[in-house]
Amino acid sequence: MLKDFFDRFRRGGEHSGGGGSAPPAGELVLDADFSSAEQWVAGRSWAYPDGGPTNPGDNKLDHLVEDPSYSRTGRFRATRRSDGFWDAGLLTTEGSAEDFQVRAGDVLEARVRLPGETGAWPAIWTWLDGGQEIDVFEYHPDNPDLLELSNRVRGRYLYFRDPAVRPGAWVDLRVEFGARSVVWWVNGARVFADRRGVGRSWRAHLIVNLSVCAGRYHPAPDPDVSEMSYEVAELRVYRR
Repeated sequence: MLKDFFDRFRRGGEHSGGGGSAPPAGELVLDADFSSAEQWVAGRSWAYPDGGPTNPGDNKLDHLVEDPSYSRTGRFRATRRSDGFWDAGLLTTEGSAEDFQVRAGDVLEARVRLPGETGAWPAIWTWLDGGQEIDVFEYHPDNPDLLELSNRVRGRYLYFRDPAVRPGAWVDLRVEFGARSVVWWVNGARVFADRRGVGRSWRAHLIVNLSVCAGRYHPAPDPDVSEMSYEVAELRVYRR
């Protein structure tokens, strides 16, 4: 953890929930091995129309690929194609042999390195049957100090800003998928408790990917950029 930044991230009121140290995470139920075909499926997801490979309706230039060099090492890549799309890496537990799903009460911890290229759109999120989406984080380098933290199940979000969030930075993330409140921690500090939660019966698959913006809400990639990437060094889920 980046301990030097803890005090800067603590906020009062609803968003922070008062700061303080993170409670024990619980029993380890997923230690992500992105190279494992038993844990993860590459290059398709029902979060995309017909499972993919493209999703232009969501302002994405992605063309999902199974090629392991785009995701299986933990470095999620995207490369420009001649047809205007970008070959892009996506992994999901949906459809895998293990069929892992996060549940209400679980705690996810991840360590990511943010991209620097305009148009890059990295995310870790959840999905099941057309919804159940919790965004552990989304990031756009055109807003260099901002992480998007969202509970789309019950309509709560925070645009979290801090100087430690920047292109190329390593960021430690922790999300508690509480039935009554989803709580986000960034670099060891509690930054957002949504006070809506996910409900007791909530469950969902995990998705880790790098999308590419088409330009409607965030700028598309610069014309001279042909490749972009971000890294996920660790991803674990604990169950209490």
